Amino acid sequence: MITLTMTDSLLRILAATLAGLLIGFTRKRYPAGLRTFALICLGSAIFTLISIDPSLYGGVAFDPTRTIAQIVTGIGFIGAGVIWKSNIKVGGLTTAAAIWTTASLGILIGLGELALAAVTLVIIILVLASKQYLEE
Repeated sequence: MITLTMTDSLLRILAATLAGLLIGFTRKRYPAGLRTFALICLGSAIFTLISIDPSLYGGVAFDPTRTIAQIVTGIGFIGAGVIWKSNIKVGGLTTAAAIWTTASLGILIGLGELALAAVTLVIIILVLASKQYLEE
């Protein structure tokens, strides 16, 4: 059983919020923007923290992979909600993928894998920002 200090938990929560804000900043021209991505990353980190540190809620230890699996499933529903189809065009796929990836980043941060999360954050931002450079 893992018991985190309050400082460690707060660091992870702040890191997840910042990471989500940075991703959301690249999506500011889209309906799912800054606040959406910050909350998705933060929520995933909080659920992960709860699953790995039962002292946060006074419970007994259980398998954190079950919680992580539920995050993935739940975020899939949110992502499906941003995909739309018109007569000849499907839109929102990148936003849905970004939402899903941001949730996975929140899980990494919640698990305390901050170095891996930092590298992943840079890759996510580069991929999302590449559209403007590839279209020019």
